[in-house]
Amino acid sequence: MPSMRTFLYLLPTLLLWFAWGPAHALDALRSQEIAQCLPGEVQTWGDGRDRPALSPQMVFVYDHTGAPAWFDQATVLGAVRRAVSAWSECGVTGTVVSAAPGGSTPGAVSVVWSEAGSVGNFGLADLGRKTLSLGPAAFQLLQTRNPAYDARETLQMVISHEVGHMYGVVAHSRRCVDVTSYYNNGKGELCSIRGGGAMVRGVEYRSVLPTACDLQRCRAANGTTGRP
Repeated sequence: MPSMRTFLYLLPTLLLWFAWGPAHALDALRSQEIAQCLPGEVQTWGDGRDRPALSPQMVFVYDHTGAPAWFDQATVLGAVRRAVSAWSECGVTGTVVSAAPGGSTPGAVSVVWSEAGSVGNFGLADLGRKTLSLGPAAFQLLQTRNPAYDARETLQMVISHEVGHMYGVVAHSRRCVDVTSYYNNGKGELCSIRGGGAMVRGVEYRSVLPTACDLQRCRAANGTTGRP
């Protein structure tokens, strides 16, 4: 039985500097890495231990209060739904609803915009409190530094990354392409690309949705074989 203490997992601003460059079309190698997980490719930074999802039937409640003005509710809600639908492919069902004024859904994961909750990062998942906090200031900085960049890509990536933690994929991946990846471990070591390739500065390589290796880890953590 995993500990029920509070777990905090975040996507630091410094690890998303690639997202400030223009999005680029998926090349053949990146597409292959997203679609398939070869033997031995599941590797993490060892910064956590995967565990079962918070619930066998996940429910996410989105509250749009405090969102940046350029993200309307439909955009963010759609990103949450895409992330949950993609992660559900590992065999753990999930639904997404909008928060109702004064309402509450016991056991649900709250998806909110909160500077305090995100601690200045793009996103942070608090497994103990069942809260996924998105960071308004981080997205404002992204908008300020590159107003021409379509931040919806980063929004989707952040949400998919943090939802993955809720599904039990706790440790961060060393495969650059995985949505659960960290590009480095803060100690000088870099993530890996199949065949020993290297990323290009200013070009995002990480997938915006869970990859085959992400889903393989999710199935292993939950003892499932795929979408029910």
